[in-house]
Amino acid sequence: MSQLARELGISRPLLYLHLQKLEEAELVTSDMEILESGKAAKYYMLNSFQIELNDQLVHKLANSLSVKKKNDNKGEKESD
Repeated sequence: MSQLARELGISRPLLYLHLQKLEEAELVTSDMEILESGKAAKYYMLNSFQIELNDQLVHKLANSLSVKKKNDNKGEKESD
């Protein structure tokens, strides 16, 4: 998990949160294994899935991902 968190540039707790959300959405499954050292190891596997895109879904997703930019015209005058 540490390596994946480093590669993604996020903290381990945030990675676990995202994996939990993916598991709730049934996009991944997990399996727990006890190692010889006695430590528990949790493995995540990607589930097969298919997403059907349509106009309504694309519009909904586009709106949720849009970021409004601040007006950065400080000190500039508008042309007539």
